[in-house]
Amino acid sequence: MTTTLRVIVDQIVAPIPGGIGRYTEELTRQLIATAPLGCNVAGVVSASSEADYELIQTLLPGLAGLHKTTLARRELELAWQHGFTRLPGSGMLHATGLFAPLARHDRVNNQGEQVVVTIHDVVPWTNPEALTSRRLGWYKAMAKRAYKYADAVVVPTHAVAAGLKNIFDFGERVRVIGGAVSSKLRLPVDPDERAARMELPDRYLLSVGTLQTHKGVIELINALKQPELADIPLLVAGPEGWQGLDLAAVAAEAGLEEGRVRSLGYLADADLAVALDRASVFVYPSLAEGFGLPMVEAFSLGTPVVHSDDPALLEVSAGAGIAVARADRATYPERLAEAIATVLNDPALAERMGYEGQDRAKTFSWKDSAEKVWQLHADL
Repeated sequence: MTTTLRVIVDQIVAPIPGGIGRYTEELTRQLIATAPLGCNVAGVVSASSEADYELIQTLLPGLAGLHKTTLARRELELAWQHGFTRLPGSGMLHATGLFAPLARHDRVNNQGEQVVVTIHDVVPWTNPEALTSRRLGWYKAMAKRAYKYADAVVVPTHAVAAGLKNIFDFGERVRVIGGAVSSKLRLPVDPDERAARMELPDRYLLSVGTLQTHKGVIELINALKQPELADIPLLVAGPEGWQGLDLAAVAAEAGLEEGRVRSLGYLADADLAVALDRASVFVYPSLAEGFGLPMVEAFSLGTPVVHSDDPALLEVSAGAGIAVARADRATYPERLAEAIATVLNDPALAERMGYEGQDRAKTFSWKDSAEKVWQLHADL
């Protein structure tokens, strides 16, 4: 008899897959690769286009099946939020976020009936302004349902586990399982051509993120006003704007010359690898994070990293980067500038940080994460 782990893979084909989309793809691929004898993995996806179904099958070879719901994602979100939880298939279910059918079930008498969800951070509670009112309400409602009905909750760091305990005390249901660098993030055979197309300068700072207030990109832009960072440009990978703000306007308001801050937009893996590899310093100034995967990606390519002292980033970095105190946000840009300048002006330090970062990145593995997920379901 074969035991099937159903994984909700919907985020892979969401309008903006984002970090959770990448997490879902990488984890599911390794769940397939590490499936114990007698087990396999099937996907669950909301009603989508045939092209989306084909994309999932292409990205996840070896998937035992793809269960398709009758509702599209938006309608399914609302249905699951209000407790309408019918889902194709039965048995073990693993959600890579809070998008899950959470309702009362009998795991003891119905052998194998179990639901595990993932909470990536506590931003909805610590920085609610980062979300629209609709998304904020949805996250909080689904977290409440998880508290009532989930058999286990995966979090990426002990820092998130500690923060979550102050909101919902899941007790022993919490399991810390981190992420890792994507298997697709590799330097391509044509780095010079890609660098030229992206117009990468000889020296630049790189960050990944949005203008959401908790991401710290606005503070990083203001750090460029400090004399120790005179003239070095900042490139930002990710969406250019957020709620009417755009990078150019924020840079202009900070008094920076036109072109000093530039958006690279969304980057393909090969382009991101080149941009990370050639950056003088990767800066991750986020004020609230759950894991900080872009930081680990920079580590993997040997790029020195300056990051905030957010507890999750401190945990993941483990001293491989330079941490900057977030306290007193008014002077945070000054401290960022000082830390960045320290790396820029000390080639030996930058080289040492590069080696230490690569060593740190190697401690994270999607294979290891997948094996821990299988063990979690076995323990239940």
